[in-house]
Amino acid sequence: MDITIHTVFLPHSDPEESLAFYRDLLGFEVRNDVGSGRMRWITVGPPGRPETSILLAPPDADPGITEAERRTIAEMMAKGTYGWIVLAVSDVDRVFDALQSRAEVVQEPTDQPYGVRDCAFRDPAGNLVRIQQR
Repeated sequence: MDITIHTVFLPHSDPEESLAFYRDLLGFEVRNDVGSGRMRWITVGPPGRPETSILLAPPDADPGITEAERRTIAEMMAKGTYGWIVLAVSDVDRVFDALQSRAEVVQEPTDQPYGVRDCAFRDPAGNLVRIQQR
């Protein structure tokens, strides 16, 4: 089998704030932006890598989600426990220095016991964004 990861889902609570984080701060390109208001589905990804994307989507757009589930999702997003992603860079300390004054820091660059050096931030929706050094 030849399987790759094409698109991952992350919820957003405000599409403009998400664009400011992923496009303006991280430098991702916008590949698609559909819908309006808070009901926007925005696809972003690293420039020059069209095979990998992040779909930023409203978490409560599914008509099959109950009101109780909507509340649970909102609570989890507020605590930062609903969505997360791991990104990779060549120099995590340099990236941390560039981002630390512009994003909510969760963890400064740390050598982990499992063999990677990484740091962590929260995006505007509360998603955990871990950044590992390749």
